Amino acid sequence: MIDIPRLFLDFFNHVVLAYFFILNTVYLILNSISFISLRRYARSMRVLQVDELINIAGALPITLIAPAYNEGSTIVESTRSLLALKYPDFEIITVNDGSKDDTLKRVIENFDMIQVSRAPIASLKTADVKAVYRSRKHYNLWLIDKENGGKADALNCGLNYARTPLYCAMDSDSLLERDSLTRIVRPFLENKDTIAAGGIIRIANGCDVRGGEVKNIKLPKNQLARFQVMEYLRAFLAGRMGWDSLNLTFIISGAFGIFKRGIAIAAGGYHTQTVGEDMELVVRLHRYCIEHKIPYHITFIPDPVAWTECPESMKVLGRQRDRWQRGLMEVLFRHKKMLMNPRYGRIGMLAYPYFFFLEMCGPLIEVPGYILFLISWMTGNLSTMYVSAFFILAFIFGVNLSIFAVGLEELTFKRYGRFRDLLNLFWLAVVENFGYRQLTTYWRARGTWSFFRKVKSWGAMERKGFQTIEADRNTKP
Repeated sequence: MIDIPRLFLDFFNHVVLAYFFILNTVYLILNSISFISLRRYARSMRVLQVDELINIAGALPITLIAPAYNEGSTIVESTRSLLALKYPDFEIITVNDGSKDDTLKRVIENFDMIQVSRAPIASLKTADVKAVYRSRKHYNLWLIDKENGGKADALNCGLNYARTPLYCAMDSDSLLERDSLTRIVRPFLENKDTIAAGGIIRIANGCDVRGGEVKNIKLPKNQLARFQVMEYLRAFLAGRMGWDSLNLTFIISGAFGIFKRGIAIAAGGYHTQTVGEDMELVVRLHRYCIEHKIPYHITFIPDPVAWTECPESMKVLGRQRDRWQRGLMEVLFRHKKMLMNPRYGRIGMLAYPYFFFLEMCGPLIEVPGYILFLISWMTGNLSTMYVSAFFILAFIFGVNLSIFAVGLEELTFKRYGRFRDLLNLFWLAVVENFGYRQLTTYWRARGTWSFFRKVKSWGAMERKGFQTIEADRNTKP
């Protein structure tokens, strides 16, 4: 008699094994490509003087659009960070998206804002604008106060009022490094077909901030935030750098990306019915340019940095990862026409299938895979060879890939100067694979369930505010 449950367990366990093998093989290939590309990039930047390139080619004017919703704890520091940027020609539009806290009041009071008249020059549909303000201290700082419509709606509002050929989409709680715009604009000067570029996001928790600038880079004290530092290094330096080297950039973080304003508007602006508006725009730009036969290039640059505050509680982090998974699924199902479609070239045949089958469907394989593995192991239905293979592919392979990401950071940018922080990063590369990774997989699986339940909420993201050096001094006895 055929033992159906035993056959099913054996089959699914081998599916899980195959999934981890394929996923980690892709990661290994991307890491190898990233290593070569980062070394080449570092060498080129030692020779290239970006300031000279801008002086020769001219500084393309940029509008920074920073949507703000209940960002009272961080809005002043982040705005100071933007005002201190080293770039010849830029303006800032902070869009207050119907905040319920003191965000609007803090911006008006700290930057001496007065109500003025400014007409929009595009007509993307948005929630009603209540007032437009301009700083009497900083001529390039604007504030738009509007009814709540969500982040995508706020970005569209900023696009309507922007007047420059390029715009930078970012989070209002991000801190850009002084030379970030100078570095991220480079591909637009070197290649006329560039329509979008993304920078790297780093974790500001634990770092000292003064005048809107990160002065002393340290690992966070909070263990959950430390895991996210490791996670971001792996995602950007090992992941997105590898995809970019293959000309397959599929995601630009909503915390820091620069776009050609005209083509973003022509493609319809930001889609307001998804929580993954940043990824959705990039995928739609790929689709729009291919369908309209427009030459284009979308890229990732590894050294323009935006510092952001990450969640430090399980509750808030879980909500964030739930939202990220829902956003990914909304985007992929919205543009499912691209999946394995030769019309869309490498994007449709390589990048899209990766994100669809390995990233989006991953939690549906990993979560039951861990559970069934434990059941099979406890009931003695697994061979020693299988247990060893599972452990190597699900854990040891992940440890090595994380260690490799830390190595990339140390070989190229060396942002964490303290030796103990470097040792901690290597330690985190090991321990994150035994608990933290499985926890994020569970949150992603929960996000999958939320997607099918048609949950649309953003989820409250609690902010503690940046740790300023001045504040530290004031608390000392």
